[in-house]
Amino acid sequence: MSKLHAPMSQFNIDQQQLLIGDKTLAQIEMLVGQTPFYAYDANIVKDTITALKATLPPQVSLHYAVKANPYPPLVNFIKPLVKGFDVASKKELLLALQTGMPPANISFAGPGKTQEDITAAIVAGITLHVESTNELASIIERGKHLDTTPNVAIRVNPAFELKASGMRMSGGAKPFGIDEELLPEVLSTLDYDAVNFRGFHIYSGSQNLQADAIIEMHNNTFALAERLMHITKSKIDYINIGGGFGIPYFPGDKRLNTAPIMENLTRLFAQHVTLSHVEMIIELGRYLVGECGVYASKIVDIKTSREQKFLVCNGGLHHHLANSGNFGQVIRKNYPVSLGNKLLSGSSDTECVTLVGPLCTPLDVLASKVELPKANIGDFAIIYQSGAYGPTASPQDFLSQGRVAEILL
Repeated sequence: MSKLHAPMSQFNIDQQQLLIGDKTLAQIEMLVGQTPFYAYDANIVKDTITALKATLPPQVSLHYAVKANPYPPLVNFIKPLVKGFDVASKKELLLALQTGMPPANISFAGPGKTQEDITAAIVAGITLHVESTNELASIIERGKHLDTTPNVAIRVNPAFELKASGMRMSGGAKPFGIDEELLPEVLSTLDYDAVNFRGFHIYSGSQNLQADAIIEMHNNTFALAERLMHITKSKIDYINIGGGFGIPYFPGDKRLNTAPIMENLTRLFAQHVTLSHVEMIIELGRYLVGECGVYASKIVDIKTSREQKFLVCNGGLHHHLANSGNFGQVIRKNYPVSLGNKLLSGSSDTECVTLVGPLCTPLDVLASKVELPKANIGDFAIIYQSGAYGPTASPQDFLSQGRVAEILL
C-alpha cells in the first residue's frame, strides 16, 4: 500500500473542503460546468515567483517556460512577474506576444523548427535558440530573404549532464543543441554580419531535487560559458542556463533547497568576472507553476474485484498522462491524492483503494493502493502537483472521451 499523502500545505481548507483561491470544488464545478477540471491558484504562483526572485543574484533574470503550462489566463498572469518567456512552438510564440511581453525577452527553443516557425520568430524579433548547423543556415537564409537580421543564441549540448535529473537533456548523443566540441569550428566560421548573435543556451536537465547536483551543473555551465566567450568573434549579452529545479511528487521526495544554489550563483559571478556584463537567464516552468494546480474528477462508481476496492472516476490518463506514470516514469508511483471534499476529518474510517479512470486500458490508473477516507459516489478525487504538464501533455482525444476544463482562480 502506498504511503498516505497529507493534504498539500499550499492550499487552504474550510470545513473539510479543499479551496482553490476561495472556491470549493463544488463551486468550481458550477463555474466551469463540468468535471473533470484543472484548477490553478494564482496566489500560489505569485508567492512562488516572488519568493524565488527575492533570492536571485541581480545579474540573473527569471524566464517562464511556457511549455510547462500554456493556459492563456495563467501565462497572462505570470507575464508581469517574470522578465521573459521561452516558447517551443509558433502557437506558444503568438501567445507570448499577445501578453505584451517585449520580443527581446522571448526565446524560441526546440529541434525541428519549420520554415514557418523561423519566419514568425524573425518577423516578431524574438531570439531563436539554434539547435543545429542546418537550422543556423536556414535562419540566416530566411533572414536575408526577409531583409531582417535574426536574433540567435546557440544551444549547446555540453559534455556534462545534470546528475539525478528526472529528464536529462545534455551529455552524450542528444537531439538538442550543437555538441560542445563542434562549437570552435561553428563559431569561427559563423557569418556574424548575417545574425545578431546574442549568446548561448546551456540547458542540462529538469525535475531535480538535489541542490548539490544543480550547483555542480552551474559550476560547469559558467566554466563552459567563459570558454565559449573567448572563441566568439563578437560580444555576447545573453546566456540562458536553463533551470532544472524540481518539485516533490512522490513519497520520500524532499523539497529543493534553493538557498545554497543562489549562494553559489553569487560566488560564480565573483569568480567569472568576464561574465559580469552578461545577462544570465534562469528558465523555469514546472517549479513556478507545478504546485499551484489540482486535477479534479468525480467518483462515478465503486467496485470490489477479488478483495481490491476500486474507485472509478470520470477522469483519467487522457487528461493527466504524467500522473498515470506514462510520461517518463520507469516504475509508476503515486502523485499526492485526496478526496477534496473529505479533508482533515479526523475519522479513522479509511480504506485502501485504487483510483482508476474511465478508459478501457489497464494503464488508466490515477492512484494505486492508497489510504483514503471512505468514499461515496460523487466525491471529488484530487491529484495535487498538477499545475505543469497537464492537459497539453496528455492525449485528450484518446477513445473520444470529453476534454478537460481549466480555470485560474
